[in-house]
Amino acid sequence: MTNDQPFNQWVDVYEALVDWPRRLDHEGPFYRRFFDSGGVRRLVDVACGTGHHAALFHRWGVTVEGSDISGEMIQRARALHGQREMLHWVVRGFEEPIAAQPPFDAAVCVGNSLALAGTVEAAQRVIGRMLAAVRPGGLIVVQVLNLWSMPDGPCRWQKCFRMKGRQGDLLVVKGAHRSGGSGFVNLIVAPLDQPAKMESESVCLVGLDAEVFERAARDNGATRIEFHGGYDGQAYQRESSTDLILVAWRNPEQGEADGDRS
Repeated sequence: MTNDQPFNQWVDVYEALVDWPRRLDHEGPFYRRFFDSGGVRRLVDVACGTGHHAALFHRWGVTVEGSDISGEMIQRARALHGQREMLHWVVRGFEEPIAAQPPFDAAVCVGNSLALAGTVEAAQRVIGRMLAAVRPGGLIVVQVLNLWSMPDGPCRWQKCFRMKGRQGDLLVVKGAHRSGGSGFVNLIVAPLDQPAKMESESVCLVGLDAEVFERAARDNGATRIEFHGGYDGQAYQRESSTDLILVAWRNPEQGEADGDRS
């Protein structure tokens, strides 16, 4: 999450918005292919939310550190997945350095988290910190929704469902839209027994594209870069791809001290 901690009060709703088993079944093979080929044994999950990706990677035998600025998200991650020697959780924001000795083999920032960085420049600094946190030859994976495939216009309501909340039954409505170079996720939550007490939140997503990612990766020591338009490995197309996924490898000959120029 970002320093503003969007949806911080809606951790239960955040969990309910995603069919996690289905999502991880779909996305897992993509990550496993790169982790296996890259010899990934230690990994940091930046802006991990409630920790489902981090826990998946841990089940593969990877030592994982999950970090998020939201203490509520980290608390839920611990409750859901536990904490042990090979899986631990840290409260840390985007603007804080990622310290690791020895460096990680990989760093990931997925689930559209980087689009919550606030500005394009902040997102580029995050990429620099991720590359600095991995060993020479290590890799990073960054995934965001491809805003440019969305029409510029009013909100498209995507989900409407009922769920059990801590204070009773809730009606949840979620939508998204793009306005120029920014995207917005809109959330409405209303108690079914008191709909007049409806609450809402709109979170701004920074418009990130392949050029922004490539410039940040190369400026921070990446010598090999790939872009994918989805977890099936298809090529990225700005006008049509659902996702923008960056996979970048740090220069295998780069010294430890040269990785973070942000």
